[in-house]
Amino acid sequence: MHAPAVPKPGVMHVMAGVMIDVEGRVLLAQRPAGKHLAGMWEFPGGKLEPGEEPLAALARELHEELGVTLQRAEPLIRVPCHYVDRELLLDTWRVDQWEGTPQSREGQALQWLSPDQVDPAILTLADRAILQAIRLPARYPITPSDIFPDQRGSLFGRIGRAIERGESMLQLRLPLWPRELVHELAMALLPLARRHGTQLLLNGDIDGARALGIGVQLKSNQLSVLSDRPLSLQQVVGASCHDAMQLKQASHIGADFATLSPVAATPGHPQTPPLGWPRFQLLVEAAALPVYALGGTAPLQITLARQHGGQGVAGIREFWQ
Repeated sequence: MHAPAVPKPGVMHVMAGVMIDVEGRVLLAQRPAGKHLAGMWEFPGGKLEPGEEPLAALARELHEELGVTLQRAEPLIRVPCHYVDRELLLDTWRVDQWEGTPQSREGQALQWLSPDQVDPAILTLADRAILQAIRLPARYPITPSDIFPDQRGSLFGRIGRAIERGESMLQLRLPLWPRELVHELAMALLPLARRHGTQLLLNGDIDGARALGIGVQLKSNQLSVLSDRPLSLQQVVGASCHDAMQLKQASHIGADFATLSPVAATPGHPQTPPLGWPRFQLLVEAAALPVYALGGTAPLQITLARQHGGQGVAGIREFWQ
């Protein structure tokens, strides 16, 4: 993983641990009465003390709160949080090995849940971003844009095979198709997608996504005019972003994730200067939601994207080879 940036002066650095048991469940703790955001649920952790290393702070907090000894953890996501009375950075690590049985040592309620069973509405806003980082895959394929409607039979087969081999999130981006045909394709794919737990997203079609009960990938021009989340918390919302302001707006409306592009030069947009990986990392560090690298990326770059703070990679051509 990347070496994270140091929080700005005045920003409270808070460690959080996503503890995942052998059944794939995550541990949630309820904030007790009298604390900020009392009654909301969160991933356990606490404040980094001056001079303390992040991993040491996480180990200390998990021992103090739950009585466990941390054995293995890796960075997951860093979420900047801005409240009226405070600003903090939630530095979150994935914890898959510890010693002892977690117990409430500070009077907080605890519960183990599968990530898919967690209702985002019970979580603090920052912890919702963490939940999405756990739920979302590292790969995000997008359908090729040069496919014509008369090729829908072969496309259905290609998408079906992708679902069966384990793709858990796919975007249907078919600019040459009438919306009605895109809806028909999505409806035909839904039984297979639901059977395999795959999320389908329509490109820019909020009304269609709402009617079908699936997700939407917002275009950047849509993002700029929205004031709140266009779909329920049960339907995935992605946002297409190209700069810091768009990433901030995506977080503001409650999007579940963003794509950030172009990371590298692409044949489809030869006049657009690529961000490059260092710039991508800087933008991701300031974002309050999971971010996929898009534009000149391929599945083989998942590790590279993660080293620069990304959720993974999104793309078109290289994802359908």
